[in-house]
Amino acid sequence: MKNRHLFVAFALLLQTMPAVAEKADRDKPIHIDADRVEIDDAKKINTFYGNVVLTQGTLVIKADKAVVTQDAAGNRHATAYSGEHPVYFRQKREGYDEYIEGEGDRGEYDSKTDTVELFGNAHVKRGKDTVKGNYISYNSNTDFFRSEGGAKTPTGRVHAVIQPKKKEGQKASSPVSPAIIRPSDTLESPPQQ
Repeated sequence: MKNRHLFVAFALLLQTMPAVAEKADRDKPIHIDADRVEIDDAKKINTFYGNVVLTQGTLVIKADKAVVTQDAAGNRHATAYSGEHPVYFRQKREGYDEYIEGEGDRGEYDSKTDTVELFGNAHVKRGKDTVKGNYISYNSNTDFFRSEGGAKTPTGRVHAVIQPKKKEGQKASSPVSPAIIRPSDTLESPPQQ
């Protein structure tokens, strides 16, 4: 199995961001800070090195190295690599008051399929739900997650925590007051036999 991690590189592809991402982010400028950059226009390869921080609207991606390529059709592929720190990303979800964030050893994003893949020590958090595994794939077009365990997980298995969701129109339950028992002033004594 490939040893891929996090999806830092996909941030560099923000112009074709997944549908789950905040749509307004697509119209915002991309800011990239790095210690060094190499741009090969002929091969359509951009490589960013050292403390790479990419921001576009609500999206933030951090990595030690990021490589972004573009094919003849304009589709972009990005790969982000960890070094001293894991690859990290965070972005607000469209239509929700919550963020999706994750980290891993390496991340890949494919704009053609709107798929993010995290490899090695992968961890994704969406709202209060979390998934941990050796590999996590997320397709933003279908809102489909897939995760696999492996050697880089404590048990070799996937671990997920999924919080209960409120049904539409359901109000948050309020705590029930305890029943108070008091002696009755009107209770008659039982009949004598």
